[in-house]
Amino acid sequence: MLTEKDLVQIQSFGAPIETIQQQLTNFQNGFPFLGVAKAATIGDGILKLSEEQIATYVTKFDEESRSKTILKFVPASGAASRMFKALFAFMNSYDGSEEAKAKLESEKGTKSIHAFFERIRDFAFAADLEATLTGTLEEGIEKGQLAEIMAHLLTDKGLGYGQLPKGLLQFHKYRDTTRTPFEEHLVEGAHYARDGEGNVHLHFTVSPEHFPKFKEHLDEVKAKYEEEFGVTYHISFSEQKKSTDTIAVEMNNEPFRLEDGSILFRPGGHGALLENLNEIEADVMFIKNIDNVVPDHLKAETYTYKKALAGVLLDFQERIFSFLKEAEGQATPDEEWIKHVSQFLTNEVGFVLPSDYAGMGVEEKTAYLLSKLNRPVRVCGMVKNEGEPGGGPFWAENADGSISLQIVESAQIDKDDEEKQAIVQTATHFNPVDLICAPSDYQGRTFNLMEFRDPQTGFIAYKSKDGRDLKAQELPGLWNGAMADWNTIFVEVPIITFNPVKTAFDLLREEHQGK
Repeated sequence: MLTEKDLVQIQSFGAPIETIQQQLTNFQNGFPFLGVAKAATIGDGILKLSEEQIATYVTKFDEESRSKTILKFVPASGAASRMFKALFAFMNSYDGSEEAKAKLESEKGTKSIHAFFERIRDFAFAADLEATLTGTLEEGIEKGQLAEIMAHLLTDKGLGYGQLPKGLLQFHKYRDTTRTPFEEHLVEGAHYARDGEGNVHLHFTVSPEHFPKFKEHLDEVKAKYEEEFGVTYHISFSEQKKSTDTIAVEMNNEPFRLEDGSILFRPGGHGALLENLNEIEADVMFIKNIDNVVPDHLKAETYTYKKALAGVLLDFQERIFSFLKEAEGQATPDEEWIKHVSQFLTNEVGFVLPSDYAGMGVEEKTAYLLSKLNRPVRVCGMVKNEGEPGGGPFWAENADGSISLQIVESAQIDKDDEEKQAIVQTATHFNPVDLICAPSDYQGRTFNLMEFRDPQTGFIAYKSKDGRDLKAQELPGLWNGAMADWNTIFVEVPIITFNPVKTAFDLLREEHQGK
């Protein structure tokens, strides 16, 4: 399928030709669905911490974090265009006619354009938006200049929010200032991602076209928050690597070609960020999406649970390390060690040994258990399911016959398999992307995270370009397939710790308003 010209194009952005050939094979063969054995629930895969346990784990993290490198990793490359989809549609269709006015008046509700204008002063960006107009917001609304106001919000006539990343939008309003999500993550970092000397390390993944604006924003606010919280920020940025883009194909699986004959490549989804994560060294990494932030008066529980989950992580890591160090000191395999490790993995880490484990010899059992201990560890917060879309915690089947705790996206489960869909219906929690990771081994060496992903957990999506249908391929997701072979612990966290902003109307929710 590939010409010499194609090979030159592929080589130019650094992707191995074998990778592209594998992607083409994936389009032809498809990806296998993931076998889920059951949903993880409280007491059966998900820990529910008591108040006493929370206090213990918070103290543990507070004490031990002073001597560790802590880092907060924030995927922040997404543009806000989808957040404003309904506003763009209104801007492009509203003509001020009586019919349009009647339609606007009839469609009331918390997520309506009517509510947007009625509560426009409740948006943190209201003052900035008004500064781009010739009069006040109220005057413009009174004159019926609704599409014009929307254009000043979304386009380069004014704020240009439709082209900015979410991280740079004004989200929250305080008494005498406003904050972007980027700033809210700086504030959060100062409270749970600082070391014993007041250093706060944060890493943001951004799009190349947005990097200058992020850097400019950082330069504007960094000193203010360093002074306010008595910390020193170490902020780094990276871009999703061009080499992780995936090939797009026609519906017949031939490469999708542009007018000039070149092949279309598309970003491979958030799973591509595994390479960015893999280049960072830290003892403890917090991972949280850019838009999942709340104003200060609601942050207390977030701080508490972030520290508690990190304490759980350190506790499990210490126990895993102690088993590995014991094994290192053994001249011959120890059956008592095998018994204790198998019980630990089964009863506490959420791991079901494969059916052929019982028939293994002592040395084979030792080697198998060592391979399951010596891998990255993560603790994932899980929120009670209240109808939010997205993946969730399940007991999933692995290629070697074992079963482990994994975050599973809905696209990974066969929609036509009634038995699997019945399991999905029993799920009680979902994934809010609240991860704390330990990427180093017991000797202090950073794992190569690429070795612990499941390449068979990508998926195929149907898209279009210039009116032509195409098939696109997404890499194994960062927190599901890309971390499929990690030791995983699920812990329930309260719903207040999950408040993403998917649409502009979400900013009007109580959780994103000031006191």
